[in-house]
Amino acid sequence: MKRIKNYIFILIAFIIILYFSKPIFAFSPSSATFEGIDVSVYQGEINYEEVKDAGIDFVYIRSSEGTTYIDSYFRRNYEQAKANGLKVGFYHYLTARNVEEAKAQAEFFVNTIRGTSPDCKLAMDFESFGNLSIGEINEISITFLNTVKSLSGKDVIIYSDAYNARNTFDSRLTEFPLWVAEYGVQTPIENGKWENWAGWQYTSTGRVSGIDTYVDRDLFTEEVLLGDSTQIPGTPSVPTEESNEVVYIVKAGDTLSEIAARYNTTVNELVSLNNISNPSLIYVGQRIVIKEGDSTSSSASGRIVYRVKEGDTLNKIARDYKVSVSTIVRLNNIINPNLIYVGQNLIISNGSSSISSNKGTTVYIVKSRDTLSEIAARYNTTVNELVSLNNISNRNLIYVGERIFVPLNNSSSSVEHDTSHTLYIVKYGDTLGEIAREYDTTVAELVKLNNISNPNLIYVGERIRIP
Repeated sequence: MKRIKNYIFILIAFIIILYFSKPIFAFSPSSATFEGIDVSVYQGEINYEEVKDAGIDFVYIRSSEGTTYIDSYFRRNYEQAKANGLKVGFYHYLTARNVEEAKAQAEFFVNTIRGTSPDCKLAMDFESFGNLSIGEINEISITFLNTVKSLSGKDVIIYSDAYNARNTFDSRLTEFPLWVAEYGVQTPIENGKWENWAGWQYTSTGRVSGIDTYVDRDLFTEEVLLGDSTQIPGTPSVPTEESNEVVYIVKAGDTLSEIAARYNTTVNELVSLNNISNPSLIYVGQRIVIKEGDSTSSSASGRIVYRVKEGDTLNKIARDYKVSVSTIVRLNNIINPNLIYVGQNLIISNGSSSISSNKGTTVYIVKSRDTLSEIAARYNTTVNELVSLNNISNRNLIYVGERIFVPLNNSSSSVEHDTSHTLYIVKYGDTLGEIAREYDTTVAELVKLNNISNPNLIYVGERIRIP
């Protein structure tokens, strides 16, 4: 009898536990799943052909934030993803603090993506709430989603982390599909509101061929697809903030103030643009978005500043502005002339004599093992004259590939001038290909300009016109 009583007690206790506890079960995708990613300017230039070959079928692209910011890679991401057969969706990072701002941001989002043909439902990314109450958060969300749907004619979807899906967003929002973010689990955990998920972001540190950085990885179901993937009519808005940003990757020893100074901006601007909570705390490898201005600016004093673009080298910039690499190195206190950054501001002229017409000079390209004294001797000049002509601060430090201005007062030089061209005198071991590379031109251009019948046959002492 005592044993039966024990069994009864255990059974009652078990029933009570089941009754009063709130079990948490994993919940399921709404249909079969497909691999996807979501991207923004932080991923830089993406090779979508490789992404597609890696098995990625869906991509959500950040288009906009607030009421003025358009992701500078938005258009490129859209066009390249479409061209390679991926299913494309867009998301807007919502920062509204009331329903009127929600309406304005919805309008901005739709205006930004006009003229595109998304395959996937338009997504709201609302995750930074400030001091908003839960009631305010939900009213803003509902207003934004309904306004986007009304203006675009397209269905919408909510992106949310698992915590806010469970504790912040209320049941009214379950009429919209859920794209949930939850890491380190085998499957998203049930939140008590949505019965299933349409998308699951399962890591923020994914790797995909064709993308050089970490990328968010997702699983998407067919529920994210639009029934109507026709073009959103109208002309897209293109405010001045589009395509004027670069991404800087933090290195050891960097501080936010140093980065701001290097890119001619402020710490406050970097903090605001990157949602940095502690300006004293940045991490090696962190990607900092920096807004660009025009590539070249000047002042009344004659000071010229150039902003480095992708593909630039100091040699190219020096050639374009008819200065020496040494001048740019000196004016900018550059330690390594082979290391410049996209978006970096370089002083080209400080308003003095850094840039001149350099009449009576030609350009010598420094080769391996060259010294300034050897170049001076070769061109029948002096080291002091070369130092003065090129604003060289350290006569013992010149670089392979650097372009040095030399005076045209030497008949033994390998470079001469006619009335309209530089004349290069062929030396032993020269080839037309090497000469073309040195002077940033092509073999075909040299062949045409010099009426060369056999580009593989040039002679020591032959004069080659350089365009």
